[in-house]
Amino acid sequence: MFLHRTTLRKPRLRLVAVLSAATLAVGLLAGCGSDSDKDTTGDTTSNAAAAGVFPVTVEHAFGSTEISKAPQRVVSVGYTDDQTILAFGVKPVGMVDQYPNPAGQSPDINTQWPWVKEKWGDTKPEVIMKNGDTGPNYEKIAALRPDLIIAVYSEIDQAAYDKLSKIAPTVGRTKAEKELFSAPWQDNALHIAKALGKAEEGEKLVQGIQDKLDAAKKAHPEFADETAVALSWYENSVAPFTSTDVRGRLLTGIGFKYQTEIDKVAEGSFYTKLSPERIDLVDVDRVFVINDKADTDALKKFELFTNLDAVKNGKVSYLLDSEGPAVGAAISQGTLLSMPYAIDELVKSAE
Repeated sequence: MFLHRTTLRKPRLRLVAVLSAATLAVGLLAGCGSDSDKDTTGDTTSNAAAAGVFPVTVEHAFGSTEISKAPQRVVSVGYTDDQTILAFGVKPVGMVDQYPNPAGQSPDINTQWPWVKEKWGDTKPEVIMKNGDTGPNYEKIAALRPDLIIAVYSEIDQAAYDKLSKIAPTVGRTKAEKELFSAPWQDNALHIAKALGKAEEGEKLVQGIQDKLDAAKKAHPEFADETAVALSWYENSVAPFTSTDVRGRLLTGIGFKYQTEIDKVAEGSFYTKLSPERIDLVDVDRVFVINDKADTDALKKFELFTNLDAVKNGKVSYLLDSEGPAVGAAISQGTLLSMPYAIDELVKSAE
């Protein structure tokens, strides 16, 4: 099984390796056009951050970035940033494929989730990176002539940021994010909202989702009495997510207590693979499994898992990842667009 960032598919990859190979090409492409000047992503006038407040200066992990006017052509380098950008009515001209798109399939599966399909419409963004790549395709990004690059839910380092910022103003992850992918979903959403000149709208959207979480918690006070964990089956191992990962934050958001001992074992990663002797870390009251059918079937044959009390007591929610209703994908993405759907389905699975 291929591992991608938003569900357990491939370990996070560093971006340094591709930098030297792309340096010259980016420098040439950033200042010139070609056939790529043709807009293949739809009407860019509808992409502008209309009614936004500009200029704005965004402080982030790599410094500060000034956006002087409403961007017309936004490229998303973060794994889920495209969805947050879409939530504000802006269609990115470039995006990352979080999930493998079957060869030759069009439109891209990543534009067809129930929570984004209507927002994308007929627009077909350029894929500037696939999950598992060593980094974004700088030539493609430059050829798209962006006037803003968003790299918030991303593992880019300083060198990658420097390269991207030579192409267009670039906003990196929040300054407060100490470990990759650990920032609260609220922080990421507000961060991107500010870059698009829509800080006030961002606050309203975040509050709307927070209200939904609070309502779920109020409707199910019994969740507060249970310790929970979200996990996947990866490389023949039980692989739980940490409490700071979006999956963990969503579970605590609806009222569950999380198994925070996992954080210590993960040592800064968003997940960890458990050795058989540490299966006790997922011996909790409620387990949420995010996998597609083949891996779920394999997990159900793993004796150490089937012996857990939660399994014996019917306290396991099996949530298909990219297959069927794709509840796992909605939970794993944890964006302004996917969260309402994720909350409804997650609560339903736990009732």
